[in-house]
Amino acid sequence: MAGKLYVVGTPIGNLGDMSPRALEILRQVDFVAAEDTRVSGKLLNLFEIKKPLVSYYQHNMRERGEMLLERILAGEDCAVVTDAGMPCISDPGEDLVRLCAENGVEVVTVPGPSAAISALAVSGLPTARFSFEGFLSTNRRGRMEHLQEVKNDRHTLIFYEAPHKLVGTLEDMLETLGDRRVSLCRELTKLHEEVIRTTFSGALERYRETAPRGEYVLIVEGAPEPQKGEGVTLEEAVEQVKALQAAGESISAAAKAVAQQTGFKKGELYRLALQ
Repeated sequence: MAGKLYVVGTPIGNLGDMSPRALEILRQVDFVAAEDTRVSGKLLNLFEIKKPLVSYYQHNMRERGEMLLERILAGEDCAVVTDAGMPCISDPGEDLVRLCAENGVEVVTVPGPSAAISALAVSGLPTARFSFEGFLSTNRRGRMEHLQEVKNDRHTLIFYEAPHKLVGTLEDMLETLGDRRVSLCRELTKLHEEVIRTTFSGALERYRETAPRGEYVLIVEGAPEPQKGEGVTLEEAVEQVKALQAAGESISAAAKAVAQQTGFKKGELYRLALQ
């Protein structure tokens, strides 16, 4: 009989957030798959849990994932953990869950803290609809393409960023998205927890003078609702669609882009552009 995979959330800073159920599962599984065995080893030692640790991270997840799957199929129970927070979110645990799901292995979630959701909750920005975007590319071209893709999204956006890349990322966000509100969260649940609610320009003014420290969660305001037309008539909007089509865009993509910019309905623009 196959074992189970447990996706176990661990604290993002404050050990008091370790749940009794997470401790119970870690004590009962046969082994633990960890992003960094040194970090997870310290956590287990603090709670006097002695379990075999298997390294499972981005650069070995393909070969190591198959090995872990074989052990689970042979009847062993495995807990997958990340360095902090919920595994599988911007984390190679995602691939292990996929492998198990494809092979009929039961996957059980043991919920724990999440930096993204915790930051969203205290951001002061709308929380009803949001999109988790994870880390932007280290390549500027890839980063700018990603930002262009979400430029017109009206829901709140969530990004992770490292301190040494923060200023460059804020500069690219200001250039691409305009000067929006942003909440910068660091050291959540720790002694020096900090939540800065400002704008891209305000954040740049701050961090050009004071070097960023610690990993950041950026909660970014969504695109503003377009004012219908904003001085653009329906006829002018249709001409914009036709111009994009002449430049090589499909009429559907052109109608969608102009609809987002002007507030007119995509279907209406599509129909009139065809006439």
